[in-house]
Amino acid sequence: MLYRKWVYEDIFSIAAIEKKCFSDPWTFQMLADTFFNDRALTLAAEEEGSVVGYGFCMVAGEEADLADLAVESGFRRRGIAAALLRQLEEGARSAGAKRMFLEVRVSNAAAMRLYLKAGYVGRYARPRYYGDGEDALVMEKVL
Repeated sequence: MLYRKWVYEDIFSIAAIEKKCFSDPWTFQMLADTFFNDRALTLAAEEEGSVVGYGFCMVAGEEADLADLAVESGFRRRGIAAALLRQLEEGARSAGAKRMFLEVRVSNAAAMRLYLKAGYVGRYARPRYYGDGEDALVMEKVL
């Protein structure tokens, strides 16, 4: 598995995976805007020339926000999400962040397990955070 920064052409694959993984996906344009944002740290997981997972975080001063993390369904449970998360945390720390935050759907037990195992702690809920009205749990990790 190759882990690397996104190139613009990756956004097509990332947008396709995004639609498969999330009920309220980031659009191609939102992902493209992220690509050109100076505060964004992007990471793609590539196998045999295809993007199978990705993530990105936004760094502002001493705080980073994990904005998106996903792995293609056929590649899950192989440690790819954990590796992406770990490398994004390292990048954020190198950019000066001391804490990483994220929001996760309260129904997404698999993601919560990943984040808890990685050292994140639940801080508070954001009621009706998602477009379908589901609450989000805000989690934090000291980097």
